[in-house]
Amino acid sequence: MGELEGRVAFITGANSGIGKATALLFAREGAKVGLVGRRAAKNEETAEEIRQIGGEALVLTADVSQPEQVEAAYRRLIETWGRLDIVFANAGINGVWAPIEEITPEEWDQTQAINAKGTFLTVKYAIPYMKERGGSIVITSSINGTRQFSLAGATAYSCSKAAQVAFAKHAAVELARWKIRVNVICPGWIRTNIPENTWRRNIEKIAIPTIRPEGGIPLTGKKPGEPEQVAEAVLFLASDRASHITGTELWIDGAESLLRT
Repeated sequence: MGELEGRVAFITGANSGIGKATALLFAREGAKVGLVGRRAAKNEETAEEIRQIGGEALVLTADVSQPEQVEAAYRRLIETWGRLDIVFANAGINGVWAPIEEITPEEWDQTQAINAKGTFLTVKYAIPYMKERGGSIVITSSINGTRQFSLAGATAYSCSKAAQVAFAKHAAVELARWKIRVNVICPGWIRTNIPENTWRRNIEKIAIPTIRPEGGIPLTGKKPGEPEQVAEAVLFLASDRASHITGTELWIDGAESLLRT
């Protein structure tokens, strides 16, 4: 039997990168997986991969910034499987990276809506279903906004990531009475498609040179981390092995963030 046998997981941003790797790993470990993302076709591709390895998956097309869509996704998951044990609030964008004076209010709001508000909604609507049995909530933050503040133009993104950590700590205390654990992962440079959701504008105007060793990541040099390495950490936090861990950040970056702040 797998570590998550009989459990039901709700994963946002599940059709690529860290979310997809985690969904596949959870399925291998026996969990039934609800796949949440804005692109139905991509969600179905991930679902099919899970079915091919003998797992169970449910496609839940939703935009995490829209409360009605998130709430409806949970209702469908519960109608299908009757329980909720694990939430992985992973969906996010880099958004616009630009000088603060050039970031428009609309650009700021877009980043916060997906990253900060999306995390809030994903947790908020999970709570009623998790109170009966308890469970694990894991939130994807970043080294940016927690340990690293030197990436030019990343203000909106970093603020959204810092907000996720503060939110997780409050949630960990508030939800502990129901045995709901809330933890945060902070990945560094991981091989994902999130650069596709990054729009850089005039950051050379504000960039300050930083000195880094050859390659930039002490553990791997020029090689980024893999989504599967992050997924293993999420599995640990979601499992009974982490039964006394809540309100905690876990940096997954090969010591990258210790080189520059």
